[in-house]
Amino acid sequence: MSTLKNKVQLIGNVGQEPTITNLEGGKKVARLSLATNEHFKDGKGKKQTDTNWHTAIAWGKTADIIEKYVTKGKEIAIEGKLSSRSYEDKDGAKRYVTEVVVSEILLLGSKE
Repeated sequence: MSTLKNKVQLIGNVGQEPTITNLEGGKKVARLSLATNEHFKDGKGKKQTDTNWHTAIAWGKTADIIEKYVTKGKEIAIEGKLSSRSYEDKDGAKRYVTEVVVSEILLLGSKE
């Protein structure tokens, strides 16, 4: 269990087209939003769906795969770690962000 300290696995659908950024020195980063759904029955027995949105970032070869094969609506599985950071926005307000830093990706669903 010592290797499971900070590990995240998610299966969901991509919410919008991934954003690809080429950085200085040839590094590439991909940013995407992933929706995961949890289905349950409420107290009256009616089916409900709870959707959670996750921000994921990927670097290098994983970003290359996302750039080539991942589009809005695509079902994917990702594995990575949680990373939290803060920054100041253009108005000087402090913002906090938690992201999944993707180490592996699996393309699911039907081939297009």
